[in-house]
Amino acid sequence: AHQLADHVLGQTDAQAAGKAGPGRSGWAALGRHVAQYHLVVVAMVAVTVLALHVPLSATGAAAGLAVSVGTHLLWDRRRPVRWLLIRCGGRGFADLADRGLNGMYLADQSLHAASLWAAALAAALL
Repeated sequence: AHQLADHVLGQTDAQAAGKAGPGRSGWAALGRHVAQYHLVVVAMVAVTVLALHVPLSATGAAAGLAVSVGTHLLWDRRRPVRWLLIRCGGRGFADLADRGLNGMYLADQSLHAASLWAAALAAALL
């Protein structure tokens, strides 16, 4: 669900270009992306829960969604990703943008995957 929502159905070029920008316009672009992204994710999770009869409480669903929304807002501002990479000794990786590799993008996607694990854990436990 994440890849489809983040790269195909849940983000426009304008949102991608503006979401880490300064001020209201940056936050507005980010908000539109995160809302659109989560519409796709919620639809896909709902189909999965219903089709497979996965037990999920309303509290768990809300907690999982809150973790996903909050972390997506954090990581997509980009500065927190760069800060974390540098603090973990990965300044070179943060600066990498060569031969088809982009360290910031790869770190962003890794952090999203880890955050979705945390969201799923919250959903399952509550």
